Amino acid sequence: MNKKTKIQTGSLALLILIAGGLWYHNSGTAGASDGETVSRGSYHPMSVDNPRIHWDRLTESQETGYETAGRDLFNFKLPPPPPPPAPVHIPGPGDEDYVAPPPPPPPPPVLPLKFFGIGTDAKGASRRAFLTNGTEVFIVAEGETVLGHFRIIKINNVNLEFEEIGSGRRASKQMEDQNPLT
Repeated sequence: MNKKTKIQTGSLALLILIAGGLWYHNSGTAGASDGETVSRGSYHPMSVDNPRIHWDRLTESQETGYETAGRDLFNFKLPPPPPPPAPVHIPGPGDEDYVAPPPPPPPPPVLPLKFFGIGTDAKGASRRAFLTNGTEVFIVAEGETVLGHFRIIKINNVNLEFEEIGSGRRASKQMEDQNPLT
């Protein structure tokens, strides 16, 4: 026997020995196909309130039937569209059941004065608004009237809320910048 044959024979013997050891090692343990599982803790069965078979639920599910939506799944043509709904009668002017819409509300009142500033009285208790019509300056507090028919409701930093005394309609006026040239 030459050297090459001796090495091949020794390698074959070693591989057979390793294969035999692996086979012996794996033959003593249970595999996944045996159905046994190893549990690390003790077994606790699930708590089931009523383990009986619910026959009523089974018969109910068996008795349900398929209800078609009216379309054949194997026919590629669409069904005809549903008929259009009946037109709704909307009464117009001249009809018996026509009711005229209510008139629009009157426009908000307009204060014919320019609101250009605010201030406080000497005690600092109440606010005062500075209004002008171009030639005269009016200084009014909350609750006072101006031009005889406008009552000042509230004075804020940026707007003035007022009410027209005759109609009770309310509106507000924004503060306008006072141009030094006018």
